[in-house]
Amino acid sequence: MLISAAVCPHPPILVPDLAAGAAPELDGVRTACDEAIGRLGARDADALIVVGGAQDTRAYGAGAYATLRPYGLDWTSPADPADGYGGEALPLSLTIGCWLLQRHGLAADARYQSVAFDADPDACLRLGAELAGSAEHVALLVMGDGSACRTEKAPGYLDERAQGYDEGVAHALGKADAAALAALDPVVSGELQAAGRAAWQVLAGAATAADPASAPSAGAASAAALLADEAPYGVGYFVASWSMEDGRTR
Repeated sequence: MLISAAVCPHPPILVPDLAAGAAPELDGVRTACDEAIGRLGARDADALIVVGGAQDTRAYGAGAYATLRPYGLDWTSPADPADGYGGEALPLSLTIGCWLLQRHGLAADARYQSVAFDADPDACLRLGAELAGSAEHVALLVMGDGSACRTEKAPGYLDERAQGYDEGVAHALGKADAAALAALDPVVSGELQAAGRAAWQVLAGAATAADPASAPSAGAASAAALLADEAPYGVGYFVASWSMEDGRTR
């Protein structure tokens, strides 16, 4: 059962050592990410699961490791994956999730689950329900970026739909509106290069599973907060915190 969730973006430059001048324009997002993970109550959970977009949908085993070496930083977690780990590298979204958790001493306790960027919404919802049902008390760290088309200098150039799309996502995350997340159009999301769509829909499925008596996409968050909504590079970055009703949430 899902008891809490944190939503964070996953640009590599969220890591100060990767950013020229430490990218101070992301300081607010970094602070919000730390707050969201602090609210997660991961140590009260039986399972802490990081969910993020990738090329395919799969769970990563205990031998997997996070690394920022492809982005120019000699950082891995575990510190020496060749020493007794030898598995495969996590995709970027899960790597940044691992980096965030490591800042709070939580990375070693986490499980990692990718979801295909182009996954069907129904498949995402089913995956979320499966993750929520994988332990009695589940905490999710959900990694995802918004549209990449907010300005002419954005990676996807300017698309006039991007502002409204991101406003809808921000509102849904801030209100724990699982129905709105479940309704995100994968075609429009793809056109706007919104890398977080599938991961947010996994969250929607997990939230719905937290309240079996609710409507299929309703969800059961007792408290939700949007902690950051920024687009410094023309890409939407959202940070949110959800707490579910089960008697153990804060």
